[in-house]
Amino acid sequence: MWLLLAFIAIPMIEIALFIQVGGLIGLGWTLLIVLGTAILGTWLVRTQGAMAMNNLRRSFSELRDPTEPLADAAMILVAGVLLLTPGFFTDAVGFALLTPPFRRAAFVWLRSKVKVQSFSMGQGMDRGMGSAQGPSRRHTPDHEDVIDGTYHEVSPPKQPTHNPSGWTKH
Repeated sequence: MWLLLAFIAIPMIEIALFIQVGGLIGLGWTLLIVLGTAILGTWLVRTQGAMAMNNLRRSFSELRDPTEPLADAAMILVAGVLLLTPGFFTDAVGFALLTPPFRRAAFVWLRSKVKVQSFSMGQGMDRGMGSAQGPSRRHTPDHEDVIDGTYHEVSPPKQPTHNPSGWTKH
């Protein structure tokens, strides 16, 4: 229901703002502002997006929780879409999403509304051997240690059945 209201309300807000701003400064200046914000927004999204991708890569390489860098990248993507959409309201929300303090506040608010059931990092797997997930150790009277776990088979990658041609790389 909220999505339906947004699809109705946002275009109405944009039309009203276009009429008001166009009446105050004229059609030419209004169109120039819309074009200028799209160009500036594109440049800002590219620079902020590159920084967000670097932060995301760093969180993966340092094995840290990637939730915040992923949320940052998603908000920058949404900002890009909003800035490319013609309108003053969508531009204002898009530019707000490009500021790190606003994104941080939005992330904190979203995190308070979303409950994560579980989070785990993958474990390394030996090729063709399978992998244990969630092992638990217990002591039984018959045996010293019994390790319970689940596994799944991991197939080795397929080898090509032909020699590569000059047109492809294998």
